[in-house]
Amino acid sequence: MQEYKQQFIDFMVESQVLKFGSFTLKSGRQSPFFMNAGAYQTGSQLIRLGEFYARAIHDRYGLDFDVLFGPAYKGIPLSVAACMGISSLYGKEIRYCSNRKEVKDHGDAGILLGASLKDGDRVMIIEDVTTSGKSMEETVPILRAQARVEIVGLMVSLDRMEVGKGGKVTALKEISDLYGFPTAAIVTMEEVTEALYRKETGGKVLIDEKVKADLEAYYKEYGAKQ
Repeated sequence: MQEYKQQFIDFMVESQVLKFGSFTLKSGRQSPFFMNAGAYQTGSQLIRLGEFYARAIHDRYGLDFDVLFGPAYKGIPLSVAACMGISSLYGKEIRYCSNRKEVKDHGDAGILLGASLKDGDRVMIIEDVTTSGKSMEETVPILRAQARVEIVGLMVSLDRMEVGKGGKVTALKEISDLYGFPTAAIVTMEEVTEALYRKETGGKVLIDEKVKADLEAYYKEYGAKQ
């Protein structure tokens, strides 16, 4: 595993973004872990988060794109932080863009925040985590309604590695198959489990034998079938 991936896993735990226990997801699934990007709240956390995204995007996609788009609401600070990270680490100026939940009809009118989109723009989408792919049902039409853009990929922080709505492949794979652009994550839950199993963090072991058994049972039911 690349060093920055291990560092990112530790960072999620330190920031109390990644937790283990029993959590009811929006989908109704009872999950033994939960990731909440809303727990990144300080300036130093957002600087580090942006740099982790920047490294992952650079490694997976390169930097041949023009706009980093973060869907409202959590995607707004993610897109800003990642643009800053790309500028700081690689000296590349990428425009940030997000959407509003409601179209603004005065002043800076329209549905977009940040940069406008132009024909020919190459757009990278950034999110925290994707469980069902529902957000892409809103995001992709918004992007394609603004201009003739090319979506070059999607980067999320954590691949939960569980089946999407179709019940066979992961939500990230479903998105890629449906919309025709690649998807990736900074880390996968397999990498998280490997990194944290029996490791003492903050005075406690987060993934012990019981938690590992709970994860295995969860993925036996909800893991991707192929």
